[in-house]
Amino acid sequence: MEEARLEMKRVCLVTGGSRGIGAAVALALAEPGAAVAFTHFDKDEEAANQTKALIEAKGAAGAAYWFDISDHAKTAECVADVAARFGRLDVLVNNAGITADALLVRMSEDVWDKVLNVNLKSVFNATQAAAKIMMRQRSGRIISVASVAGSWGNVGQTNYSASKAGIMGLTRTVARELAPRGITVNAIAPGSIDTEMTAGLSEKVKEMMLAQIPLGRMGQPQEIADVVAFLASDRASYITGQVIHVNGGMYM
Repeated sequence: MEEARLEMKRVCLVTGGSRGIGAAVALALAEPGAAVAFTHFDKDEEAANQTKALIEAKGAAGAAYWFDISDHAKTAECVADVAARFGRLDVLVNNAGITADALLVRMSEDVWDKVLNVNLKSVFNATQAAAKIMMRQRSGRIISVASVAGSWGNVGQTNYSASKAGIMGLTRTVARELAPRGITVNAIAPGSIDTEMTAGLSEKVKEMMLAQIPLGRMGQPQEIADVVAFLASDRASYITGQVIHVNGGMYM
């Protein structure tokens, strides 16, 4: 492919990057001379095609991969393909995530497994594959999107909260393991962000959420993307093993 013959300024991979926070992150990382690949599992290609076009409009090479990010083998294949296609892998952003809410006593095993597989196992899958490449390079940035729910819990989200708390623990451990190879590993814990995931909530639930946010508003995907962009930059070279809360004061 043409991109493989180019020497990229920086190569990034964002999981769950076709819409919402993931799309904002992909665009924040896009710049002339860079490559930004992303994964998605949308039922159709519309959002992915639009995000890829916006990445390329910013002067970066774009690539979209459609598959189930909870599949270990397919994730490893994707990461390897990105590195082969663009010559390296500098930034991994683990963003893919879903919700499937229910009270603990009513939660089925299938719903528990699905959320843990997409939200937490996917981070293991992509981080393991990326780490092997970054270790050979002796450089890299790994950033995972957790949630405020992983720190303070949320009624009806046993599975989601557990998955996001797991990301925090994984981040701190992997940061210790990879630091000697010049790789930083951090997580961001968003609060209530205005995305498709929160758009479906009832007005009553939204009012309850806003009442818990000192700044009195929901966050925007770009406000998360800006922090990801910082952590992926040289300005954050001495930050690793951290969970950075971006929540308008919802959790302190």
